[in-house]
Amino acid sequence: MKIERLSKDKIRIFLTFDDLTERGIQKEDMWREIPKVHELFSEMMDQAYTELGFDATGPLAVEVFTLPAQGMVVIVTRGKMGLGMGDHDDFDFDDDIYEVEFTLEQSDVVSFSFGDFEDLLSAAKRINNLLVEGGSLYNYKDRYVLQLEPLEMEEQQYQTLIALLSEYGEAVSINTVVLEEYGTTIISDDAVKVLVSHFS
Repeated sequence: MKIERLSKDKIRIFLTFDDLTERGIQKEDMWREIPKVHELFSEMMDQAYTELGFDATGPLAVEVFTLPAQGMVVIVTRGKMGLGMGDHDDFDFDDDIYEVEFTLEQSDVVSFSFGDFEDLLSAAKRINNLLVEGGSLYNYKDRYVLQLEPLEMEEQQYQTLIALLSEYGEAVSINTVVLEEYGTTIISDDAVKVLVSHFS
């Protein structure tokens, strides 16, 4: 489990599928109101407080994104304290109480980061024949980030795609909104095929 602060009132938590398996949680469970998921959420908020000083009191908006072959990203945004909520110090709660508004979005986007253009180009040449559409390419924090949506790809092909990308780059948990807002779009459409045709 990796936690990072996005702003004063927003954090991002990256959960691997191993993190979920260790706690007996299936990917589909993250969309269900079950005790194990509440326990995981409490654990995440405790860790966020310990590592970042992020205080999870009051209403929270929680967004959950799935990342194929990588895990899940949970974005937690702390809302403003409503009127009449008062100070909780006078009360003795048995459990931590979170008011959570869930915004659930499932994403099939695969994101890989490359520190070197040659690595990116080598990966593009290797995966070109597997793809119908070549995705988008961004520059973000001095790295190249390739995002693909391998729609309707057979499982075997999909695993091959992930394996080839892993040889040259590293899987990252960045959603498209962050890349478009804080990064630079280099090739918006069909990035792999554009790279291969220009640099082969």
